[in-house]
Amino acid sequence: MKYTLLLLAYMPLFSQVNYPKDYFRQPMDIPMQLSGNFGELRPNHFHAGFDFKTQQKEGQIVHASADGYISRIRISPYGYGKAIYIDHPNGYTTVYGHLQKGYKGVEDFIQKEQYKEQSYEIDYLPKPGEFPIKKGDTIAYSGNTGGSEGPHLHFEFRDTKSEKVINPLLFGLEIKDTKRPIVTSLVAYPIGDSSVVNQSSRPIMINLSLQPDGSFIAEKVLASGQLGFGITANDFDDVSYNNNGIYKAETFYNGQSNFSYQFDTFAFDEGRYVNALIDYPRYKKTKVRVQQLFMRQSFPLSIIHASAGNGLIQMAPNVMLSYRIEVSDFSGNKTTIIIPIEYAVSPAKVPSETVKTPYFVKAKTDSSFEKGDMSVFLPAGTFYNDFYLNFDVIDSVMTVQDDYTAVHSNFQVAIKSHSVANTEKTFIASVSGKNLSYNPTKFKDNVFTAYTKNLGQFKLAKDTIAPRITIAKPIEGKWITNQKNIQLSISDNLSGIKSYSGFINEKWVLFEYDYKSKKITYLIDDGQLAEGKNDLKVIVSDNLGNSAIFETQFFRSQKQ
Repeated sequence: MKYTLLLLAYMPLFSQVNYPKDYFRQPMDIPMQLSGNFGELRPNHFHAGFDFKTQQKEGQIVHASADGYISRIRISPYGYGKAIYIDHPNGYTTVYGHLQKGYKGVEDFIQKEQYKEQSYEIDYLPKPGEFPIKKGDTIAYSGNTGGSEGPHLHFEFRDTKSEKVINPLLFGLEIKDTKRPIVTSLVAYPIGDSSVVNQSSRPIMINLSLQPDGSFIAEKVLASGQLGFGITANDFDDVSYNNNGIYKAETFYNGQSNFSYQFDTFAFDEGRYVNALIDYPRYKKTKVRVQQLFMRQSFPLSIIHASAGNGLIQMAPNVMLSYRIEVSDFSGNKTTIIIPIEYAVSPAKVPSETVKTPYFVKAKTDSSFEKGDMSVFLPAGTFYNDFYLNFDVIDSVMTVQDDYTAVHSNFQVAIKSHSVANTEKTFIASVSGKNLSYNPTKFKDNVFTAYTKNLGQFKLAKDTIAPRITIAKPIEGKWITNQKNIQLSISDNLSGIKSYSGFINEKWVLFEYDYKSKKITYLIDDGQLAEGKNDLKVIVSDNLGNSAIFETQFFRSQKQ
């Protein structure tokens, strides 16, 4: 009984906040269908809002969800692309991302600010009285800008003061859902050198049997030592017709809650902990995300609530125990898995994959390793778990582990050199076969240093080649009176594009950059052009200072 009381005392309750249910309206007038939901597992982050489908096209009208004022306008080739933020007087902020453009006065202001800054990228913070907004006002048109992989509207709620993101379903934006979450696999994890599960020292799949009531019973698990479980699961609603992430997962050990997480709210700086929550090596190898229902070592992800054992189970002789997993959606639909577990000592027919090296890394302690002129410094918190590091230097190439290990924060790679010429064009490159990729690099006192989250191989490389600029539809000497835009492709073979600028008749003009297609586009504005002949000049620079210039002449008549 004392153990049970301790467990219950340790388990904190999910916070209960009374969010306003009728204050906000949906941001578009078309039917609400999701292509991504809140908390969905994404590369290096949890999804921070809803992705609303826009009928596979751009240009849908986007409305303000409530009264307030535009508090931020962020235009970027990456992330949310063109985004508008609205602060509301009740303490919440709504965000509208991947927009095609703003509406009327908003778009006029955006372009005015871009010309003022002579930059496509802007991050403007209006004052409260500058852009007042009423509920239902048109603020923008939906698009496909930034990191979007197809036309949709990214929509999210934030607490204005803390900037924590909040599940939109908590504000009454309901999506009809009568379907249970779907669990597609169960994985058992032996934890520690002496642990064995079903004669395996490696993670092992456990068969599931579907029951008439929709629950599952797993095959019996025979184990010794410590173990934990993981699942692959997704959710469906009644109207969206695609996979979404689950809302809640909870495990029960002998009837008591043992480990759980629930996607109500979280902070942006917690996002990368998605790589600790999932089986990261399996994801990198198979692209399948197994959600682990335990922690080998604690990490501060606020959505997780765990017992003192971090969700792990310790098997002992003469023990049979009851273990249950419940996976739920926001509407209360639930899928249950019952797992019978029995203590059993048997040799592992499948040995552990752990390779012991001289370089042991403790996740919560600084580590530094050096060989010859190359070294790596791993600050505390770089990794989530302790492990043996694969570290070596062969033929001026340094190996630091591999891509199958999750990294949380930047670590430092350093290479000494006393004889490198043209140091301003030299950088530390990540090596993948014959391919090299750029890491921002500094040079001081004969040492090149770079900070990165990418493990693997490193070596010094040079970039002395300028970017490439091409035009798909040549306009040299042509009349383009009826043409709506001028589009060029820009690329760089190694260090990547750092900046670009376009000029017509020696005046800066706005080119929009889409990194996905590697294209820059000038939407022709006759107010920027001369009658007849016009000179176009585009300058593109890479991260090592190499620049390319594209020049051409065209003709345009404004007398139509």
